[in-house]
Amino acid sequence: MAIELRHLRYFVAVAEELHFGRAADRLHISQPPLSQQIQSLEEQINAKLLERNNRNVSLTPAGTMFLKEAYQILSQVEAAATKAARMEKGELGELSIGFTSTTPFMHKVTMCLRQYRESYPEVAIHMHQMNTKQQLAPLLTGRIDMGIMRNTQLPEQLNYQLLFKEPFMVAVYEGHPLLKYEKTGVDIHLLADYPLVFFEREVGTALYDEIHNLLTSAGVTPKISQEAGEAMTILGLVAAGMGISIITESFTRMKIDGVKYIKFSNINAASEVWLVYNSRRTLPAAAQKLTQLLIKNIVG
Repeated sequence: MAIELRHLRYFVAVAEELHFGRAADRLHISQPPLSQQIQSLEEQINAKLLERNNRNVSLTPAGTMFLKEAYQILSQVEAAATKAARMEKGELGELSIGFTSTTPFMHKVTMCLRQYRESYPEVAIHMHQMNTKQQLAPLLTGRIDMGIMRNTQLPEQLNYQLLFKEPFMVAVYEGHPLLKYEKTGVDIHLLADYPLVFFEREVGTALYDEIHNLLTSAGVTPKISQEAGEAMTILGLVAAGMGISIITESFTRMKIDGVKYIKFSNINAASEVWLVYNSRRTLPAAAQKLTQLLIKNIVG
């Protein structure tokens, strides 16, 4: 018979009380079974742990050493049980999140991440910047638990929750002719006359496709003059007069000298922001907590 945790707990009780009767009362068992369990423990480890007589119980040198080890083992087991329970509640663990380059500019999302970080400081959060399509494979393999991305065609195993929709806007340099429509909004067809600064397709795949489709569906053939991989670079090129750009509302949080933002007057198209997860994998409790927070605070 292997040594079990109950053997250690029984021994600790007797070692602390130095009395089988009191130890039995403390453990809520009768004295004979307790004596048998201690004897069985001594036989298993082939060492005498207690000196017994009719009046006294005392620890042997081996018993003194064994008591110290038993304390450590029981303490480690208790700590492990506490950690496991906290992990089950989502208070501990690790969380891997995929996000696009535009996610940090989404105020609703960043506020939720901050609130989550403050509420669960012992959850290790690993953020992985990838474009929308790059997130799909890691979601399928489990390398990331969830992804924040633009709408796209998803594999069957992946599900999504719509978080919110972002209106499209036009970014122009200060003094641009289109600024006369700053208050009324600009007609999308007017963009056909101006060079555009676009996302590089391999970097912002979903957003590139959305903006391209937005223009072509309105009968506008985009005149792409420059491409860039980062939002700040795109807006910097706009400020330098290299062209105008179509961006989503979250970009307007970036205050770039020489750049103005204009709404559209004749379209209400918007870019959907999704929270995507693998429906065939059980989300870790930590990921479930963040999902609940995002849905509660953003979706409502």
